[in-house]
Amino acid sequence: MTNFISVQLKKASEVDLAKPLCKFIQQTYPAGEAQAEHCRAADELNKLRKSALGRSLDKHESSLETLMRYYDQLCSIEPKFPFSENQICVTFTWKDAFDKGSLFGGSVKLALASLGYEKTCVLFNCGALASQIAAEQNLDNDEGLKAAAKYYQFASGAFQHIKDTVLSALNREPTVDISPDTVGTLSLIMLAQAQEVFFLKATRDKMKDAIIAKLANQAADYYGDAFKQCQYKDTLPKEVFPVLAAKHCIMQANAEYHQSILAKQQKKFGEEIGRLQHASDLVKTVASRYDEYINVKDLSDKISRALTAAKKDNDFIYHDRVPDLKDLEPIGKASLVKPTPVVVPISQKFTDLFEKMVPLSVQQSLSVYNQRKADLVNRSIAQMREATNLANGVLASLNLPAAIEDVSGDSVPQSILQKSKSVIEQGGVQTVDQLIRDLPELLQRNREILDESLRLLDEEEATDNDLRAKFKERWQRTPSNELYKPLRAEGANFNNILNKAVHADGQVKERYQSHRETIALLCKPEPELNAAIPSANPAKTMQGTEVVNVLRSLLANLEEVKMGREQLENDLKSVNFDMTSRFLTALAQDGAINEEAISVTELDQIYGSHTHKVQESLQTQEELLKNIQNAHQEFSKMKQSNSESNLREEVLKNLAVANDNFVELLANLKEGTKFYNELTEILVKFQTKCSDIVFARKTEREELLKDLQQSIAREPSAPSIPSHPAYQAIPAGGSKPVSSTTPTPAPRTMVPSNKPQPPARPPPPMISSANTSSSSAPAATGAAASPAAPAAGSSAAGSTPSQAQGPPYPTYQGYPGYCQMPMPMGYNPYMYGQYNMPYAPSPMYPNPGQAPYPAPQQPGYPYPQQPYYPQQ
Repeated sequence: MTNFISVQLKKASEVDLAKPLCKFIQQTYPAGEAQAEHCRAADELNKLRKSALGRSLDKHESSLETLMRYYDQLCSIEPKFPFSENQICVTFTWKDAFDKGSLFGGSVKLALASLGYEKTCVLFNCGALASQIAAEQNLDNDEGLKAAAKYYQFASGAFQHIKDTVLSALNREPTVDISPDTVGTLSLIMLAQAQEVFFLKATRDKMKDAIIAKLANQAADYYGDAFKQCQYKDTLPKEVFPVLAAKHCIMQANAEYHQSILAKQQKKFGEEIGRLQHASDLVKTVASRYDEYINVKDLSDKISRALTAAKKDNDFIYHDRVPDLKDLEPIGKASLVKPTPVVVPISQKFTDLFEKMVPLSVQQSLSVYNQRKADLVNRSIAQMREATNLANGVLASLNLPAAIEDVSGDSVPQSILQKSKSVIEQGGVQTVDQLIRDLPELLQRNREILDESLRLLDEEEATDNDLRAKFKERWQRTPSNELYKPLRAEGANFNNILNKAVHADGQVKERYQSHRETIALLCKPEPELNAAIPSANPAKTMQGTEVVNVLRSLLANLEEVKMGREQLENDLKSVNFDMTSRFLTALAQDGAINEEAISVTELDQIYGSHTHKVQESLQTQEELLKNIQNAHQEFSKMKQSNSESNLREEVLKNLAVANDNFVELLANLKEGTKFYNELTEILVKFQTKCSDIVFARKTEREELLKDLQQSIAREPSAPSIPSHPAYQAIPAGGSKPVSSTTPTPAPRTMVPSNKPQPPARPPPPMISSANTSSSSAPAATGAAASPAAPAAGSSAAGSTPSQAQGPPYPTYQGYPGYCQMPMPMGYNPYMYGQYNMPYAPSPMYPNPGQAPYPAPQQPGYPYPQQPYYPQQ
């Protein structure tokens, strides 16, 4: 009797997970042991998928364990990798488990770039394989019964979980096998089978009949609900419906049988017979309707024996009244099963391959934190550099420290010599010229990479738009213009960055051209430099005066401040604090990460002291510059001045300014070169991202086109059957259309035809006057007796009959509208029958394909009536 339903596995197409995951890892994580370990884990994940989906699975617990491990691993990597159409784009293709396909169309399948879709299909296979393993259990021992009940409840929970999550996981209409209605029915079927297993165990353990009856009645209730859910749907295989109906009747019969035993124990013999009769009727229904699916002979014999014995005892001994079925008390229900909830990990042997990789939310928080940190550090460094440039500008405008060193009037001040030496060591104008010549080439390289990336997106988007316009609503995938919005925004941002870089390059070149001659002067040897500086009369000896000493002390203090800034800048850059543990703790405690609050608090604790030192440095410089300007005013009053000394001082100021500009320009150009090189790496990654998504979209496009071709091939196409002409639409002698066995095509809009109709056939010739005279009276009588005859005659006259008119015999499906009558052989223009057989019709041998009609003798025809032979 036992016949359990198992679910077929879905089939997956092969997918390489290792390549896209390794590419993402290499782009996201720095090179090192951690990156290599993550790449090895990606390879292991790809092998695990092949082991779980790339081969036929045995109906064994080890195969189910492999599937569950793969499902757990998918759940583990979901928060760690950004699987989406515009990031890690991996297209998963699965076939419908219940679709058998067709000769031309193949099986129904769905391809989606969604990890949630992959998880749903893998969990479906877990439930399906669990149902197959349960169906293979030996139910003659306790171990087999326990295992079957466990696997059926697990399968029920898996299908129930899919029902609750599939629509949110896919964000589109799924295939029929994983639709909420289908998996909901499957979950109920698995639950019913688990309940039946408990009924079998209770029966085997010889538990009380009241308990067994409740268990069986509950199983019947589950089977009945499952049958109702799929009764008017064709989502499940057709052999499922009769099995569900049979199981519902069988479980109800078992419940009635065991309840009858309880009634017998309670001396309710009439109730016993009533329940056994109902059980017998249920079993007979199964045997008559579903015998090819389930054999109920043993159960039927058992109930028949019990019913015969009960009737015999009641007839001879008890004489108890047998109540009607509707008067019997309902049997109670007892459910011992429930769907096993899906709680990750569902495998007991699961080990996370990416255990050391932080979740994606933590990665995103770390990225934002690093950006906040970089902004804070860059802002502090920019403040210090700006203050240093300001100090250098003020000193250059005051010709310090050259003014207090230039006491002879005919030699190069020591500070100028040091600056000249520094410029020469750094390459001078030759280095700056080379850096400026390299900038356009670096810019052009980045422009080409960006343009090529956007060109790939444009071409794929144009192709997608063309196919969408061609297939319209059939083209069911995310439009490229919506999918590429983040990439296009990123591309526009890169374009703006390049435009700003071009503007900054122009400013650097303009500034360099204005100071190039002075910088070139600093690059000359000391004799040439000394000759280029105008000489002046020796200044008044001021060495050792208080004002000179004050200026030298202030300049020394300012130099210490600038040196301290260099150290402070290095300290700011070298601070490193890993926030991973902090974010992981917050995620574990709260289930979410408040990145802004955590980052601001931590940055204030880490960089608070450094920020305070920066502000102190700025304030100290401000006070020093104020004191230097005051001391320089006193120094200028004491210093003797003339036109020659003023000209010399102006040249020395220009040389000091040129040195500062050279240092700044060289730093800017090196920074610009570094920027372009780093931007090239970023743009190459952007190009790779665009190329990957375009390739994935191309693959998805090809799959979708193939599916569309298969679905079009599966669609039934109605033949273009032309409408019958008017003279073929009306049968001879009547107004009812001729019936036909030809399938009626779908209604079509037909253009009325003005084609002229052929003339009517002439009536049969008159054979003799006797015949004419003998037939005229009955014809007139018949015409007078039937008032409708003129109308019928006028109607027939309006349309040309396709055959010789005869008596108005009734028209049957598959037969012409009149019966051919035998005519004299002397002259018969209608000698050949419907199939052009070259022999005359005979009363004893009807025409081929023409069955005779049991019609009465018609007036107006002197020929003998054909005998009626029933059609074989």
